[in-house]
Amino acid sequence: MSTATSVQGPRFGALGVYAILYLAFIYIPVLFLPLFSFNDSIYIAFPLQGFTFEWYEKMAASSGLIAALKNSVQVGSAVAIGATILGTFAAKAVTRYKMPGRGPVITFIMLPLVIPGIILGIALLIIANMAGLGLSLYTIGLGHLLVSTPFAMLIMVSRLEGFDKNLEEASQDLGESAWSTFWRVTFPLALPGIIASLLLSFTISFDEFILAFFLAGTDTTLPVFIWSQMRFPARLPSVLALGACILVTSFVVVSFAEWFRRRGVSLKTSSGI
Repeated sequence: MSTATSVQGPRFGALGVYAILYLAFIYIPVLFLPLFSFNDSIYIAFPLQGFTFEWYEKMAASSGLIAALKNSVQVGSAVAIGATILGTFAAKAVTRYKMPGRGPVITFIMLPLVIPGIILGIALLIIANMAGLGLSLYTIGLGHLLVSTPFAMLIMVSRLEGFDKNLEEASQDLGESAWSTFWRVTFPLALPGIIASLLLSFTISFDEFILAFFLAGTDTTLPVFIWSQMRFPARLPSVLALGACILVTSFVVVSFAEWFRRRGVSLKTSSGI
């Protein structure tokens, strides 16, 4: 006589309800942004007055907005490259070598993640003034580099953790230098993490407001430009249209970065590296 045992999955309990309510609390208000960006009225109120693309047309025709967008893209691209390079080398150092004071060093690198943005912005502004640096896109980029590097390092640590050191040692035993070993062995295997780091660092810099507000000169980034437009009610619909575009773009970039990172981790696990 055989007995059959049924395997049941986890039940949808209180924790599942809490997760749904939590996600709804965060994302439902955000969905009103693209909704009102198509509203044929300058007022944010129900009922909607009609459907229009007028605000997107005005957004595209704004010279100040286009200039701020170019500034954000330039700063974000430079920060993404710089943060990924620093994060990769830092991750390689803490995962490959026995460093004295490894814990305090990692804590020091991650410190910008826990310092309030307004405190960090004021501190960097004071340092820039003491050093005689004029406020510009360069000072914004340096501030963004400070907060993006820890994220890049965390991504690269997760990619390089468990990496088989024998592959690098075998490459060096075959006559390759440390630099050649990095480019021929380490870099290809770390590439998914590098791509994810580039995308995430760019998004962090592109969306950052507080540091850009304190460190901006005459050339402002897109978040600072959006804030300046919020004082004029007639320009609010165009800001909503811009916010909707940024929301969609950021979601796509971050999702692709996370997918690429997870793909790299799964490939590393399946190959035993």
